[in-house]
Amino acid sequence: MDKNPVKVYFCGSIRGGRADLLVYQKLISFLKLYGTVLTEHIGEKEILTDLHLSGEEIYQRDMEWMTQADFVVAEVSTPSLGVGFEIAKAIGLNKKILCLSQAKNNQNLSAMISGCPDLQIVLYSGINEAKSAINNFMTE
Repeated sequence: MDKNPVKVYFCGSIRGGRADLLVYQKLISFLKLYGTVLTEHIGEKEILTDLHLSGEEIYQRDMEWMTQADFVVAEVSTPSLGVGFEIAKAIGLNKKILCLSQAKNNQNLSAMISGCPDLQIVLYSGINEAKSAINNFMTE
């Protein structure tokens, strides 16, 4: 067994809105085929793991995970300050980053994301297209 499994940092909106929770769950399940998803809790209906943590503790924990991650996958269909911040941090850490956005929500995609040359951005119309984009990204 590989002693250094691939580590993925998954980003998805929490406080910005949870309308895409089912999408997050499907993407996280698929990402787990490639390795460890450090932020698997993003797919939980109620993120109980964060209830007892301060903002500073969440920031420190998440930045530690970001530093450990081999890949960052962000579902950016629901605008989120936190996801944007995570993407900026990942760029600063020279991480390989995939941003997935549902084609129907493309008008919500920030120009700061869509115009950034450091990001691989894929618009998808269904979960199978998103999985295909992840597969391509993870195996490049």
